[in-house]
Amino acid sequence: MLRRIGLGFLVLLLLTAVSLAVWEPLTAKAPKAPLYKPTDVRIARDKFGVPHIFGKTDADVAYGVAYAHAEDDFSTLQEVLAMTRGRAGAMLGEDGAKVDYAAELLDVRKTTARDWPRLPKDVQILFTAYAAGLNHYADKHPDEVRLSGLFPVTGEDVVAGFVLRSPFFFGLDSVLGGLTEGKPLGREGGPSLDAKGKLVPRALTPVGRDPEANGSNGMAVAPARSTDGATRLVSNSHQPWTGGVAWYELVVHSGEGWDFAGANFPGSPYPFLGHNKYLGWTNTVNRPDLIDVYKLVLDDSGDKYRFDGKWLPLEQRRIWLRVKYGPFVLPVPQTIYRSVHGPVIRNDKGAFAIRYAGMDQSAMVTQYYRLNKAQNFAEWRAAMAGQGVPATNFIYADARGNIGLFYNAMFPDRPAGYNWRGILPGDTSADLWTKTLPFDRVPALVNPRSGYVMNANNTPWVAAGPGDELDAAAFSPLLGVEDDMTNRAVRLIELFEASGQIDEARLKTIKYDTAYAKTGYARAWMDKLLALDTKGDPALADAQALLRAWDWTLDGKGKGDALALMVLRPANGSHYQRKAEPDARQVLTDTVNHLQEHFAGLDPKLGEVLRLRHGEGASRVDLPLDGGNDTVRASTLWDVEPDGRLKVRHGDSFIMFVTWDAAGKVRSESIQPFGAATTRPGSPHYNDQAKLFVAHKLKPVLFDPAALRASGARFYRP
Repeated sequence: MLRRIGLGFLVLLLLTAVSLAVWEPLTAKAPKAPLYKPTDVRIARDKFGVPHIFGKTDADVAYGVAYAHAEDDFSTLQEVLAMTRGRAGAMLGEDGAKVDYAAELLDVRKTTARDWPRLPKDVQILFTAYAAGLNHYADKHPDEVRLSGLFPVTGEDVVAGFVLRSPFFFGLDSVLGGLTEGKPLGREGGPSLDAKGKLVPRALTPVGRDPEANGSNGMAVAPARSTDGATRLVSNSHQPWTGGVAWYELVVHSGEGWDFAGANFPGSPYPFLGHNKYLGWTNTVNRPDLIDVYKLVLDDSGDKYRFDGKWLPLEQRRIWLRVKYGPFVLPVPQTIYRSVHGPVIRNDKGAFAIRYAGMDQSAMVTQYYRLNKAQNFAEWRAAMAGQGVPATNFIYADARGNIGLFYNAMFPDRPAGYNWRGILPGDTSADLWTKTLPFDRVPALVNPRSGYVMNANNTPWVAAGPGDELDAAAFSPLLGVEDDMTNRAVRLIELFEASGQIDEARLKTIKYDTAYAKTGYARAWMDKLLALDTKGDPALADAQALLRAWDWTLDGKGKGDALALMVLRPANGSHYQRKAEPDARQVLTDTVNHLQEHFAGLDPKLGEVLRLRHGEGASRVDLPLDGGNDTVRASTLWDVEPDGRLKVRHGDSFIMFVTWDAAGKVRSESIQPFGAATTRPGSPHYNDQAKLFVAHKLKPVLFDPAALRASGARFYRP
């Protein structure tokens, strides 16, 4: 009997294990494959493997974009698609399940299902074709599919990816994380307000919550400031070097007039930045206050909240997250809440509703497509006025010599009388905004007298030379526009002002600057380190002597660069995120200990410490880097390797220099840290741009199809 009981128990365990292993794909609902058959699609690969996609129609091009990207990075594309289906947890485990929870909380699929039929037909066709291209690759390479039932995907799935990711570019992740964990929220972006919404002077390093990794530089130079009458645009994004928001370079050519060179993220049918024959733009992260948090008043049951004197039911929905643990995927229950304000998170301190710019809409997918097709400044501005993209700076330039900075944001139309930087009362409609301000209320600087514009994640009030500043007093503090300056912004202004007329070589020198300005937070932090009492600690005293003699550049040539790099990073993080300053002695001590342990001294060469590393075995690269986490040449974030080296994972990523000569003819150059096929170690384009990248060199963008053919590019059909 005991043997039979034991056998039965083993059978039960086996059945349970099998059930846990197979239930997730069996319950995942795969949609019908989209009906799209391409007319004529060709892909060409240049010397560096960058895909050039040719199509009879724009939709044909989108089909080819999907297929080419899948050839280079199908693994990451699948992770992005899993997020849109609520299956990231099944693929990636607990981290993926957190994304699935956010997607449910933000009602991403409901928003997409409502908006999809309303999208313009050409946009629907474009996204449908892109999905079909992904499905075509999956059909041809079933052994590469990571999750059963993930394919086919639809155009609606792809749009859902935009809706999900968009608000996380302006800090929603920090708000969700803080509320979920019940932590106090830091003060939001923009100038401080008192309880009645009146302006309060803010500290130099106010507390904030902006994601550390967000950043970029953008520059444009007008013909009047150029030595040769050219217009120039520099795209210098700072993004992770791998993963779902790593740049992918591409060039597109359509028989319907869509010609564009630039880069996108996995899951997009078009470039997000770059240029066509007539104009171009780049983006930098801006950090306005676009998120408001309301504290609800609940009744004793906790199922209703008070609003304008009435008790309304708190919407509740039970969801089951799919979380992978080893070979099994476990169902984990969660409850999603929502009020008239928006998504609601409950913690030990109460119930908090969130309202944010661009909530419950997908208009960004149309705006990016219209920007791609614009052929003059008027058409481009008309596309911008569509205000689908909730937030990001746009730095613009064109063949006619126009340049400009546009602080793009969907500013909530907030009523006065409330402290919009803090927690708002959730029991009244008086502070519940329902509209956003029109595009003509966005801070913008077009064709300034100084002949250049720039942004390096700093306040838009300073976007060009002295005398060209925007008047901050002309804009309401309720907008929540930041007034911070980064070291990169200070240096760019200094360099442009000291440069006189600018040629191409000088502009490249500006872009690859590795210096810190001897002002602002960096100066104050260095003074604090040098003022420490280090008597009795010879190592700290030696470190101070090195820092005292440091030349304030991270070019890898002078003494003390590695030490300065490491002690400045915590100070920049606290400044940029508006957090309390770290402990100076602890930072210096930790840095000294690290350098002594791994490099047997305090002054190793910067390039020995700071590394570009990617791959294993024969495909591996391990190269020296320069720059720091708030220098124009950006090495922003790194992981500490077992050998003590700092492996950079975020910073200068896709870089593009665009020039329209005096006659209006365009040419461009670009570079990436690794190559076109960052997850294909067997590809010759896995790391083939790395040596150029570390040497501050660029490669030509063969935007002209004739030049592409003459180069010996390989053409094929997907």
